[in-house]
Amino acid sequence: MTQAERDRLMTLRKAKKALITRQEAAQELGVSERHVRRMLEKLKNAGDRSVIHGLKGQPSSQRIEEATERDAVRILSAPVYEGFGPTLASEYLSQKHRIHASKETVRQWMIRGKLWRPKAERVKQVHVWRPRRSRFGELVQWDTSEHDWLEGRGEKLYLIAMIDDATSRLFARFVRHDSTAENMQLLWSYLEKFGRPLTFYTDKASHFHTTEKRRRDAPGVDQDAVEMPPTQIGRALRELGVSWIAAHSPQAKGRVERNFGTAQDRLVKGMRVAGVKTIEQANEYLTNDYLAWWERELTVEPNSGEDAHRRLDKSHHLAASLSYVETRQIRNDYTFRWEGNFYQIKPGSLISGMRGAAVRVEKRLDGSLAVRYDERYLTVEICTVAEKRKPQSPAKNAPARRIGKRGSDWNRNFDLQKAPKVWQVAQSPGYPRSADK
Repeated sequence: MTQAERDRLMTLRKAKKALITRQEAAQELGVSERHVRRMLEKLKNAGDRSVIHGLKGQPSSQRIEEATERDAVRILSAPVYEGFGPTLASEYLSQKHRIHASKETVRQWMIRGKLWRPKAERVKQVHVWRPRRSRFGELVQWDTSEHDWLEGRGEKLYLIAMIDDATSRLFARFVRHDSTAENMQLLWSYLEKFGRPLTFYTDKASHFHTTEKRRRDAPGVDQDAVEMPPTQIGRALRELGVSWIAAHSPQAKGRVERNFGTAQDRLVKGMRVAGVKTIEQANEYLTNDYLAWWERELTVEPNSGEDAHRRLDKSHHLAASLSYVETRQIRNDYTFRWEGNFYQIKPGSLISGMRGAAVRVEKRLDGSLAVRYDERYLTVEICTVAEKRKPQSPAKNAPARRIGKRGSDWNRNFDLQKAPKVWQVAQSPGYPRSADK
């Protein structure tokens, strides 16, 4: 059973025990009330396995063969069908080529065949006021504010805040850097205090959203959107079973933006009066004074008294999920490289088939390192790599040796102009005469 199926089962159990209404269960599951009644009846008859679809893992009986899709794409790729839309293309495929498929199916075929580019849906209404969510924990807005919070009395600080949409309950902390690690640390504190909310609502900052890089020298050129990998926080939320929604404008997350507006006035002045100069003092004043005032004066009662937060269980390992995670490949000598160092897997953790496999490397928030292979954590240690010998440099006062085709420099200082003549050498004493021979 997947995490989504377990969450669905928990919601149905609450509805079965009348802890929440069927309408609230339908909103949480994203289905109609009639379907919730059917699901409750199935839960009564089939038990917990009722949340698992009976056709899970089986191919659809209505699926059109891939050969038909290839034939349709080949036909629509002809010049005669250039510029055809999915609706017209489906009509011609049915009338002329006996390929019967709905326009939406043909649309997907044409998109996969690079014959049709999907258009972005037009926004009909902008910044429409919406009602609050009905339960505490259904939607939590999450953002960071950069401001001169200490008015020059101390270091630069950032305020990370999480505010519930149904109750306006605020959870915040001052940090030195608006980094992934600091946001994860606040998320950890929130999860331990309240549990897992249904959805987080944030902007498209780099902590939450990976932006596709595009060239600037091609303005006005439409490009197909590329699915980017999740950020570290996005991956952590998926592992914890928490949904994430991206806001397209500051006005869309107006509740947390208005909170920052209040904080930049009231909180700044309050810390000025209290003489706050350090981050420790700022967080103490934030918790004991400002958040207490906010809880007393600005929070509201939700429409439903049921808490939508889901508790953490044994399957949720916060230290593993809320960490910097990457994968590395195991070498043939059971080592892998991480941040410029080689790590050796100890013999007690070796398993057959590990060579060439991928391991999950987790850099925890406390600075420790954990390595996981499948569902098992391995014991590793840094291994020292032998340094390469550097060639020795020649001595400073050593005479330079002539490098040429010949292998010797015996006549390097020989001067033919200063040498004696041949006849002088022949007349010198000790030279053998022809008569003496």
